[in-house]
Amino acid sequence: MQDTASRAARVRLMIFDVDGVLTDGSLHYGEQGELIKTFNVLDGHGIKLLQQAGVAAAIISARTSGLVARRAADLGIRHLHQGVHDKRAAFEQLLAETGIAADACGFIGDDVIDLPILTRVGFAASVPNGHPEVRKRVHYVTEAAGGRGAARELCDYILRAQGSYDAVLAPYLA
Repeated sequence: MQDTASRAARVRLMIFDVDGVLTDGSLHYGEQGELIKTFNVLDGHGIKLLQQAGVAAAIISARTSGLVARRAADLGIRHLHQGVHDKRAAFEQLLAETGIAADACGFIGDDVIDLPILTRVGFAASVPNGHPEVRKRVHYVTEAAGGRGAARELCDYILRAQGSYDAVLAPYLA
C-alpha cells in the first residue's frame, strides 16, 4: 500500500466537496429564505496556490448555490458540478472532461454521499468532523475542521508532497 505522501504527490486534479469541507456544514437562512454560506480565505488561497503549482481544482457538490458558483469563479475553478446526487456520475464526467485518470485525482469529502468518489481516487481525504464511515476509508484526515482551514491544510500537504511548496511560497518571501 502506498503511503499518504506518495499518493498526494501524484495528484493532478483535486476535487472539493462544499458543505462540510469548504464550509463548516451549517446552512444559514435569512428571513426571505436566502441561503448564506461562509467560506474561509485561507482555504481559498490554498486552492489558488495549488492551481499555480499545476494542480487543477474542481468542485462536486450535491447542493446548488449561486454562492458556490461565485466562489468557484473567484478562485478560478473551471470544473464546477452542482446539484449532483450521483457523485460517481459527476466524477466520471469530470474524468472525461479533463482526461485525468482516477488515480491521479484527489477528493475531500465529509459524508457518505462522497464515498463513490473517495473510494476511486488515488488520494482520498476528509475532515475530522466528517462521518465515521468516511473517515475510516480515506488516506488523510485533516486536523482543521471543514470551513476552518481544512482545504488549506490539504493543499499545503499536497504542495509539500509534490515538492512545490517552497516555490509557491517564494514570491511572498522576496
